[in-house]
Amino acid sequence: MAIKIKVSSKKRDEKPKEAQKPNIKLQLDIRRTLDDNLIISDHPDVDIVVYIKESKIVLFPKEVLSEVVYDTQDRFFKFMEKKGIVNPETVRGGNTYGSMEGLFLSGDGGKEESLPLVILNIENFIDQERPHFEYVEKYKKMEDEELLEPSEEDSTNLGEVPQEETKGSIRPGYGGTRSYYLSYLYEALGL
Repeated sequence: MAIKIKVSSKKRDEKPKEAQKPNIKLQLDIRRTLDDNLIISDHPDVDIVVYIKESKIVLFPKEVLSEVVYDTQDRFFKFMEKKGIVNPETVRGGNTYGSMEGLFLSGDGGKEESLPLVILNIENFIDQERPHFEYVEKYKKMEDEELLEPSEEDSTNLGEVPQEETKGSIRPGYGGTRSYYLSYLYEALGL
């Protein structure tokens, strides 16, 4: 027979203090739709929509579906699965082309009680991804600056490069892409 002992400094008559809710501040671009769903637009590749009534999270591509968007969706749902937010059996392609969806789990308090935890983990995912998409944005900006405003070393003024009759390896007059090029050549040579 096992004996369980519970040691506590409280007296039996004392009521337990109410659990204090943590004061957490988030900084996300969230909009509420007319049917009380949430759209989170902070990620540059996807829009994250939380359907509260259906306990569902759907990721829609922002512009064009690509490998980058699919990888983002995949990383998001793996992150949410590891945190215990999304049921891994429910992750699948959505009804809209390029979307991916999964059902989020709700505890004893229901969907409304688990919603802050869902949003908090979405914000954690975006914060984890932020260095990557900031790097990509800086790289694109640097690329544009190199093309639009090249340095003195990487540019030439008009007229610096002398004009020649033929330049490069493609010689004018020898159209190798024309369909009957060889027969024309034979005809010109008298063969």
